[in-house]
Amino acid sequence: MRVAIIGTGYVGLVTGVCLSDIGHDVTCIDINPDKIEILKNGESPIYEPGLEELMKYNSEKGRLNFTTSHSEGFREAEVIFIAVGTPQSEDGSADLTYIFQAAKDIAYNITCDTILITKSTVPIGTNYKIKEVVLEHLKEDVKVDFVSNPEFLREGSAVWDTFNGDRIVIGTDYKEAAEKIEALYQPFQIPVLTTSIPSAEMIKYAANAFLATKISFINEIANLSEKVGADVEEVANGIGKDGRIGSKFLQAGIGYGGSCFPKDTHALVRISEESDHEFHLLKSVIKTNDSQKFLLYEKALERFGSLEGKRVAFLGLSFKPETDDMREAASITLAELLIKDKAQVIGYDPIATENAKKLLPEGVVYAENIEDAIKQADIVFILTDWQEIVEKALILTSLFHDEPAMFDGRNCYSLEEVQKFNVEYYSVGREVVHPKTKEKQLAASF
Repeated sequence: MRVAIIGTGYVGLVTGVCLSDIGHDVTCIDINPDKIEILKNGESPIYEPGLEELMKYNSEKGRLNFTTSHSEGFREAEVIFIAVGTPQSEDGSADLTYIFQAAKDIAYNITCDTILITKSTVPIGTNYKIKEVVLEHLKEDVKVDFVSNPEFLREGSAVWDTFNGDRIVIGTDYKEAAEKIEALYQPFQIPVLTTSIPSAEMIKYAANAFLATKISFINEIANLSEKVGADVEEVANGIGKDGRIGSKFLQAGIGYGGSCFPKDTHALVRISEESDHEFHLLKSVIKTNDSQKFLLYEKALERFGSLEGKRVAFLGLSFKPETDDMREAASITLAELLIKDKAQVIGYDPIATENAKKLLPEGVVYAENIEDAIKQADIVFILTDWQEIVEKALILTSLFHDEPAMFDGRNCYSLEEVQKFNVEYYSVGREVVHPKTKEKQLAASF
């Protein structure tokens, strides 16, 4: 099929590249000429494992093209995806400015019958508003069917998720359109769920809200476990064996970040308020996650009394591994607190440093490698569980100039493994591991 996609962010670019890889003729449209030039040169503007290689391959095969021209991109397009951003407004709602502008651009420029698919995450009822906008501004006598097709991609594994998803949701009032979109996706061999448009819109928000709830729940259990002497990893393993609960998203840490969970949970709260529904549970999830970002700072402050003058190495700056996305990353909150306390922050990330420089406060210095970050530090915060960091951080504690103190916000190591090293180790929901020298001192005092 001939496919056009408006927007070349995480969702639009990954969707376009993967659809071209299964044989469709795809044109990605973006109003930013510099970005389009980068894409035409075979470079991905975002870091996503496997994306750039697939992008180059399908561009060379002639199945994937990039343009700033809507008329060019929509020419003979059987399917048009809207995959533009829906950033969070000040009141927590989704900003739909780019959505409705895309709808107008489609109406002004299409010259043949098409199916318009909303891939962006939008509040319930938005697809019907998109329909109104398109029909109001149509310049040609053409037929347009409307479909809600939410994405369920995880940054850092978006390409893998596209080819190995759990389900494809097609929300529409048009039976023929549903059949055509199911055929579009058929090569992926992923189960298809056909629903109403409002249900499809709600499925996306409900899925992210539920996953965010699991994360905040296990973090609350972790904080309680520390106070009562339980080990949150043993607890998570125990409850995760229950088929009704499952083990995914039960890893305690310093909370969720990124572009989806924070934005979508706030948006769903706003949707509920507009519908005269008090979503007490989701508000608590958000509150728990916001407070969890402070956890390592509070642990370090309790341990040292004052952090003034301390050199704190941040290992990992992005909100999760395998992405350079800094949106809602814990490193931002922690850096602001530590700089305010007159501590020195040394940041290291294998991919996200350039993006971090745009968001972290002035005063943060950046190390070129993990070794340099650690050997300059009094304290280490593990914020992102990149494979390199997990493999090296504990071993490299021997580079500390003084007695090492490590605060692990991702529970990268078992306590048994940590005990093999001379490090003071704090994690989430588990007991503190003291270095052997301190254990001897404590024993001698008795």
